[in-house]
Amino acid sequence: MSATAKPAACPSPAPQINRTGRKFDQVVEGARQVFMADGFEGASVDDIARAAGVSKATLYSYFPDKARLFSEVARSECDRMAEAAWQEIDTSAPIRQVLTRIAVRILTFLLSDFAQSMFRICVSERDRFPEIARAFYESGPEMGRKQLEATFRDAVARGELAIDNLTLAAEQFSDLTKSRLWLRAVFGVQSVFSQEEIAEVADEAVDTFLARYGA
Repeated sequence: MSATAKPAACPSPAPQINRTGRKFDQVVEGARQVFMADGFEGASVDDIARAAGVSKATLYSYFPDKARLFSEVARSECDRMAEAAWQEIDTSAPIRQVLTRIAVRILTFLLSDFAQSMFRICVSERDRFPEIARAFYESGPEMGRKQLEATFRDAVARGELAIDNLTLAAEQFSDLTKSRLWLRAVFGVQSVFSQEEIAEVADEAVDTFLARYGA
């Protein structure tokens, strides 16, 4: 992986969050389980503390409110998934190969239980708790866009792509990977997706993108 294409840093957590204690990871993991199962509004501090195996006092020593805890869950999980995904991608490989691997990883993430749950929570709570929707956007879509921009920038320098607006191109590529399967997942029409289905959408996304931006 080239130096400029490394995963972008996730947004820094709010300064009120204490991330140094030994039970911090327990609290975040317990919160992830409860949020995934019960949503944001349905998740109680008692249930989160129980799932984490800590007292409510310990939980509050890390997170002063539930919204900040949700933001940290989104940040840490997106960071983990992005790191794992980009470690598998050699951005110095031929651009079609790179884009295909990226498209598969994007779509696999979009269809994951975590991403689907986070999306539903953020949409349902957007008006009452806009900060949680913003946190997931910054940790997920925005971070992914920055990673794509870095990859495209390198490919342009090598003469493999011809792109003037890297930000727009990155957003377009992400949108192409949402064809067909993502909407089926969002509306509950389909919940299980084969590797063949994912590969077909990824290949079509890459073909369309290269038809526009291939050098």
